[in-house]
Amino acid sequence: MHILITGGAGFIGSWLVDSLLLQGHSVTVVDNLSPQIHGQVPRPEAAWLDGRDGVNFVRADIRDAVRMDEALANVEAVVHLAAETGTGQSMYQIAHYYEVNQQATAWLFEAIATRHRHIKKLVHASSRSIYGEGAYRLGDQLVVPAPRDPARLQAGQFEPLGSKGEALHLIATPEESPPFPASIYAATKLANEATARICAEAYGLQVAALRFQNVYGERQSLRNPYTGILSIFSNRMRQNLPINIFEDGLESRDFVHVSDVVRSIELALFREAPGYLVANIGAGVPTTVMQVASELKQLLGSTSELNISGDFRAGDIRHCYADLTRARELLGFEPKVSLREGLGRFVNWVLTQPVLADQSQKAQAELARLGLGRSAG
Repeated sequence: MHILITGGAGFIGSWLVDSLLLQGHSVTVVDNLSPQIHGQVPRPEAAWLDGRDGVNFVRADIRDAVRMDEALANVEAVVHLAAETGTGQSMYQIAHYYEVNQQATAWLFEAIATRHRHIKKLVHASSRSIYGEGAYRLGDQLVVPAPRDPARLQAGQFEPLGSKGEALHLIATPEESPPFPASIYAATKLANEATARICAEAYGLQVAALRFQNVYGERQSLRNPYTGILSIFSNRMRQNLPINIFEDGLESRDFVHVSDVVRSIELALFREAPGYLVANIGAGVPTTVMQVASELKQLLGSTSELNISGDFRAGDIRHCYADLTRARELLGFEPKVSLREGLGRFVNWVLTQPVLADQSQKAQAELARLGLGRSAG
């Protein structure tokens, strides 16, 4: 197949390109090489940027309708990964996030539906963030708590509660869990899912929206101070700088290795099942931030102090991990890389990269200045 990957020079995209090339597919990549991700002088780890190895690389913004029309003209399927991804940053760059994430995606579906009807398959990168808080049980009921009250966060009360202040029991979040976005980034991803479903049904497209959990691994951006706690932690740990653990360190995430995510994309792309599919993609296991920081520190041999600060950001959630039942049944997806193995692979790669000036404190201070969080720094 000839496949277009938007954001293909990025973290997940570059892994996907390499995998597809090994399978004999040809690939067109559209990527703007954003300085926040790749640096002012881009150094993406992609040997195919010079146009060799069956890749047609187009350096362009996905909002560039002319370049995108050209890229869509000769492909059979699309994997749409390009997006602005910083949850905290989205809370004050609201118009920009809607323009890049939502408007550009709407344009992509319009182009496929009206001018590029030869394209029948699309995989869209969605996010676990559309749920807001993960799923809980309250008695016999599945409950998704409302976004947490900033006043409670300021007081160091981090666990979500029921509508009447009840204690909740965390469970794996299924796709049927009612969405309750807590950030602008999450809102754009949820809106894109609605667009994808409507277009799939109206135009007979095969569309899969994959709700990725916290993706990590080799090649993730070590520059972006708004995404990827493993990137932020590892860069500071290599300099033996103290690590700011938000809240009380017991907040948890579902960390899934990028190689598992790439396999899920391929399973969705090459299945033969017209219509719309939405599925969680993760490891299916919750891990606390303190636990992952401790393991990373040990692997790096760092002397960094792990300081629980009580800091927080608007839009962040307390817990979420994926129910993988649907992904297993409809895609045949099963995560293969354990967190311990994945962290080892990540650390081995990190140690080959330059140590960068840390920008995380500056990013958190900006959020605090706007009333979107608290910073001890």
